[in-house]
Amino acid sequence: MSPIKTVLLIHGPNLNLLGTREPEVYGTQTLADHVKVAEVAVAQHGASLKSLQSNSESQIVDAIHSASGTIDAIIINPGAFTHYSWAIHDALKSFAGPVVEVHLSNPAAREPFRHTSVIASVAIGTIAGFGGQGYELAVHALFNNGH
Repeated sequence: MSPIKTVLLIHGPNLNLLGTREPEVYGTQTLADHVKVAEVAVAQHGASLKSLQSNSESQIVDAIHSASGTIDAIIINPGAFTHYSWAIHDALKSFAGPVVEVHLSNPAAREPFRHTSVIASVAIGTIAGFGGQGYELAVHALFNNGH
């Protein structure tokens, strides 16, 4: 596998509200804070980061399709799409590079509808429950596990 030069960080619906939305669950860091953490971690590996947040499933699918040939790896926090977006699942399945799924909270410790991820089966791993540290862990997982 070729070295990772560019990582796409995708955030799904409502994650633009980080910092103010349910801080007892998601913390007080903003989306920009999380993107910066990932950007710094990716730069430590000599690569660059592109990021996208969308509340639109179709925009996320289009971004994944567009990543083919220009992006080497994807880190995705799909938000609520985690539990039911087969469209995002299928788009990620067609992506040739590694994918890491990230969640700020631990979905398995929350409401039953959050226990199933349709994204997990197309990811090399899922990092959940570590708050913003999850983004740094995801970056290091990409670069330190032969990807």
